[in-house]
Formats: sequence, structure tokens, C-alpha cells
Amino acid sequence: VQLQASGGGLVQAGGSLRLSCVASGGTLSRFIMGWFRQAPGKEREFIATIREGGGLTHYGAAANGRFTISRDNAKNTVYLQMNSLKSEDTAVYYCAAGGRWSERRNAYDYWGQGTLVTVSS
Repeated sequence: VQLQASGGGLVQAGGSLRLSCVASGGTLSRFIMGWFRQAPGKEREFIATIREGGGLTHYGAAANGRFTISRDNAKNTVYLQMNSLKSEDTAVYYCAAGGRWSERRNAYDYWGQGTLVTVSS
């Protein structure tokens, strides 16, 4: 399965963005989906994950109560709604698909190319 993330861009602090991740070459509903991010000079960190049917979600510290993961399997798409953005949210954001319920990067088998989010203060 191929994943294409989009929706990144330049936003002012306090603003919102919604990232999308579209799957092709496979059925998204088969996979647990996750979002990660990687800031310059830092390791890739976990943000959120969602079960195949969308009924269960789990968030990491990076989400900080401001991010929401969701999915629309009919559209083969997973989303990350980001609100109250801060300069420290500046990073490349990646979507990933896998078969294990985990925060760990190695639980995900397929990765999108990433979309850059820049938050100006």
C-alpha cells in the first residue's frame, strides 16, 4: 500500500491545520493507522494511532490534547486535525500503516513521504 500525506504548510501560532493521508494500492480499513512527526535534529515521535474501524484511538504526549486522529475508510483516508498550533509543532508529519497497536515506529510497515508543517510565532 502507498500512503500520500498532504495538508501541511505555513500557519501562524494558534492556528489550525488538518492533515490527510490517502492510501492507494490497498484497502486502508485493513490497517491500524498512525501519525508521527520529526522535527529538525530530533527523533521521529509518535502522535496518535487509530484502530481499523476507527472506534479506538490512542494519543502520545506530542498530541497534548490539541490533536485529533480520525479516519474515513470509504475514502481510504486518515486525518490529523491540529489545533492551537505552537512553534514547537514545526516538523515533518508522517502517516503510517501497520498491523500492531503500538506507539513504536517499528510496528508500522508502510510510511507516507511526509508533509511539512511550519508554525510561525
